[in-house]
Amino acid sequence: MVALGSGEAAGEPEPAGGGPAEGAPAPSYSMSAGLVARLRALDVALAVTSYQSSLIYLIGRNPKTAGLNVHQTPIVRPMGLAQVSDEGLMLAAGFHLVRFVNTLEPHQRANGIFDACYVPRTVHITGELDAHDIGVDVAGRPVFVNTRFNCLATLSSQYSFEEVWRPPFISALVDEDRCHLNGLAMHDGGPAYATSISRSNTIDGWRDRRADGGVVIDVRTGMVVCEGLSMPHSPRLHRGALWLLNSGTGELGFVELPNNGGMGRFQPVVFCPGFLRGLAFCGRYAFVGLSKPRYKRFEGLALDARLAAADSEPWCGIQVIDLEKGNCVDWFRIDGQVAELYDLAVMPGVACPMAVSPGSPEAAVVVSHVPSGARSHLPPNHSVAEAVVLGSATE
Repeated sequence: MVALGSGEAAGEPEPAGGGPAEGAPAPSYSMSAGLVARLRALDVALAVTSYQSSLIYLIGRNPKTAGLNVHQTPIVRPMGLAQVSDEGLMLAAGFHLVRFVNTLEPHQRANGIFDACYVPRTVHITGELDAHDIGVDVAGRPVFVNTRFNCLATLSSQYSFEEVWRPPFISALVDEDRCHLNGLAMHDGGPAYATSISRSNTIDGWRDRRADGGVVIDVRTGMVVCEGLSMPHSPRLHRGALWLLNSGTGELGFVELPNNGGMGRFQPVVFCPGFLRGLAFCGRYAFVGLSKPRYKRFEGLALDARLAAADSEPWCGIQVIDLEKGNCVDWFRIDGQVAELYDLAVMPGVACPMAVSPGSPEAAVVVSHVPSGARSHLPPNHSVAEAVVLGSATE
């Protein structure tokens, strides 16, 4: 265990079952003094993906230490993440989609501390589609952003994918990342809004429109409802408003849509010091993922000037934004080799989660069945994995 105080580095904990390349320095963690208490008050845990490190981070509260617990699960290039229900998660990762299910009953604990153990139950091989955001429709089917083919897609029993929708400005279903479609907002069990870096209809054309070519598209009408954005990501509907991350400017904000239709306008709420991807909500709070920008690819964006004006360096981690006050109230930071996150999810009613990788030895030994019409799972203290444990900020 590593004792962790407000703003202090958390040392170099060993990844649980995988992570950074051999010989590379392990990441260190720090957090705000109030993060554990806020997670407890909201009764939530967090799931965060990092394709760079090929890890899913599950961030919760350790019941034994009263501190923060970070469980790391290795999986190839984890990207979009969505809650299937209170019992599971859907993940787009590398060349496959994975559905995780919590195998624990409310009274059970794994390793004596984990009150949720997410085990892969369905793994669907799609091939490399550069899948980004993912959602689950009313029929329980995954709907994901197929960036490589400029469309929204779902699973097929025969092919790598089945096209669901594509922006009207993309002329054909073609293996060319033209507009860099990336974000998906679901509503009432169906895709509602999508974001792309541009309206380009030529291969790799989006790279020339990174500064102000970003758009939000209403999937139901095919109309562009907001334009002039800089590399927008993570559109989400919350309390009747359409929120997104304007990544190239480092801003969290919402799209003000006119009542009579037509073009909306992006309204920034708060600046966060990083390239923003990954957005989830719990009541009045937004959880925002921050990454360090890859300057060889993302240089020349307004984010550079915003950071310079704030005399700040970009950082990797999560900020908790109070939407009523418009400022950051808590944070979790990753320093060292890990610099990029992609998506995050808020897990209500979970205190200390863990997950099992599809290819790990643990996946072979976690066995459950349903006897006599009642669920039966792991013994209450069955040991299935190790975890990185961070101490309480008050220790």
